[in-house]
Amino acid sequence: MFLAMLQMIPGIGNARLRRLVSYFGNGETIWKSSVQDVWQSKCLDRGSYENFCEFKKNPIDIDLLAEKWRKKKIKLCTYLDAEYPELLKNIFNPPSVLFYRGILSGEKQRVAIVGSRKTSAYGKAAAENLAGDLAETGIEIISGAARGIDTAAHIGALKKGRTIAVLGCGVDVAYPIENKHLLEEIVESGLVVSEYPPGTTPNAKFFPARNRIISGLSRGVIVVEAAIKSGSLITAEMALSEGRDVFAVPGSIYSEQSKGCHKLIQQGAKLVSCAKDVLEEYSWNESKCNIDKNVINLSKEEKVVYENLSYDQPLSIDEIILKSRSDASNITCILLQMELRGLVVEHAPHCYVRAVKEGVL
Repeated sequence: MFLAMLQMIPGIGNARLRRLVSYFGNGETIWKSSVQDVWQSKCLDRGSYENFCEFKKNPIDIDLLAEKWRKKKIKLCTYLDAEYPELLKNIFNPPSVLFYRGILSGEKQRVAIVGSRKTSAYGKAAAENLAGDLAETGIEIISGAARGIDTAAHIGALKKGRTIAVLGCGVDVAYPIENKHLLEEIVESGLVVSEYPPGTTPNAKFFPARNRIISGLSRGVIVVEAAIKSGSLITAEMALSEGRDVFAVPGSIYSEQSKGCHKLIQQGAKLVSCAKDVLEEYSWNESKCNIDKNVINLSKEEKVVYENLSYDQPLSIDEIILKSRSDASNITCILLQMELRGLVVEHAPHCYVRAVKEGVL
């Protein structure tokens, strides 16, 4: 709590906080030291020191703040604690304090899946199914809870395992607002984490910093749909700078949203088409991965409908009826059955695409 309080002072970031801890020993000693002692330590510049002095004049009641966070089930972990993730500790400028809700598990096999906020049906399905297949083998899926690919990755992982959401705001703030229920689901079985204190609202400058935590927690980063100028490519660059692996899912050569992925592949990122491509890279356990094991057989009528659908170009029911040369009631029934089996997805009202599935015959 003392370290968290100190980091809430403007100007005292991770580096300065570490210097203070190195000099004084711990957060409580720093907080209880005189302003003269803190200045003589030479750990702070003039601006951050003045902010420290101002903060000391009007201190926050640490017990009341701790109780407030406890009621919200918010926990803390510092870089001095044994449970602090080892992979994250080894990056440049690791967060000194992590605020989290949920379960902070020990070191596990972790992979990040990131991508565009503006995603196609193909990208959404690819992220969701890839996350689900990897989570099924026990791998924790990390993403940033943003719209688009991030959301699809969390949803896919939740169906079969654990996922971690790294936020660019406080862990008690739902952003985007439509993901409030999703974040609550993640808390139940996984982890929602941030370096920003509870109550911190989203800010554009926080997200690049958030991305270093996403890559820092992961053995590798998988990019699914990213334009040439994309935050996901920043995450990939951060991953490379920290010695992490970068994977990319290919898309259509005509898609602007896939040009970033294709650029990564040209630069040496491993092409990923299924979960096994990732598992093989690390020699992780493939025995739990059910890809290709369960062949889904389609009836003659279902096959006609399925073959007329694509992964990235939604077709309306009228277009499907026309292409399949069947009546409306029959097509509606077939689509409903295939949707329940996870073979097709209603991408927009009354418009369908294939769900990315292996073993469809």
